Amino acid sequence: MKNEREIMLSAKLYDPTDKKLIALRKECKRRVSLYNSVAHEEEEQVQNLLAEMLGTVGAGSYIEPDVYIDYGKNVYVGEAFYGNTGLTMLDTCEIHIGDHVMIGPRVSLITAGHPIDASVRMRGLEFGKPITIGNNVWIGANVFIGPGVTIGDNAVIGGGAVVVKDVPGSTVAVGNPAKVMRYITPEDKSYWEQKEQEYYGNRKK
Repeated sequence: MKNEREIMLSAKLYDPTDKKLIALRKECKRRVSLYNSVAHEEEEQVQNLLAEMLGTVGAGSYIEPDVYIDYGKNVYVGEAFYGNTGLTMLDTCEIHIGDHVMIGPRVSLITAGHPIDASVRMRGLEFGKPITIGNNVWIGANVFIGPGVTIGDNAVIGGGAVVVKDVPGSTVAVGNPAKVMRYITPEDKSYWEQKEQEYYGNRKK
């Protein structure tokens, strides 16, 4: 027989008042509170705290305070991840974030959901669906990413977007609800490589 955490992670209805789930949330809150108080301190200490708080965290990753996380151990982060201030991750189900992902201020990654039927909702049952974010993704400020969403590699999510459906890789998505505005093209690459060359050229003068 599955325990309540296993049921929760399987994206089925579960009871959030389960004592073991409550204990896990309390433990995460203690770790998050400590992290928020020392996140600008010595780098090794911060990395150790992130490793204790999350399921996995890759080298060179950092989250600005203040961050809010429900369970922590259901969040898996790749290398060189940067999360700006006000990041909220409700990890009822797993959140997977790839390498070299940049997240702007006040972004919400919400795997948790509630039944549409009021009678079931009133009995306190909840559910979740996992979120997956690929490599090299840039997510702008004030973005909401909802349960079950997958964002492909190299995608850009414009500020203020409400993402409730999958976003293909190498696209720019904006709006509420978020829609693909265009694909990222070779011309984009050429333009930004030229800007990069200008930057390094100016530094040599």
